[in-house]
Amino acid sequence: MSTETLETIRYTADVVVITTDDRVLLVQRGWDPHAGQWALPGGHVDPGETSRAAACRELAEETDVYAAPEELTQVGTFDRPDRDPRGRYVTVAYQLTVISTLPAHAGDDAVAVQWWPLTSLPPLAFDHADIIAAATAATV
Repeated sequence: MSTETLETIRYTADVVVITTDDRVLLVQRGWDPHAGQWALPGGHVDPGETSRAAACRELAEETDVYAAPEELTQVGTFDRPDRDPRGRYVTVAYQLTVISTLPAHAGDDAVAVQWWPLTSLPPLAFDHADIIAAATAATV
């Protein structure tokens, strides 16, 4: 007789927004886990929502940057079991290229937003450094 073990998996979407002069948009987290640390804009996929739509919604809510779903390019799925201290989170990451003068403003659960040079990133929450690396490798 076998015993099936079920695991709760949470579904999220993240966005790597890169400017034409090689800067990336990061948000400073307002909540745990990783409160105060820098991270990619993103969050939970709502019921009935695609990850692409969630990525656009979260980007707008957290940074005041708006994108149409078809403007996002999928980078990949990130599902390492220990990527989030709250439990099992699976994220689909997207990439968006924007002009270097695009303004961004903190909103929702972001304390601050900032454009960071890709060559000089701060320590990042979760596995967001890996996601940025995958996004930049895909655009080269």
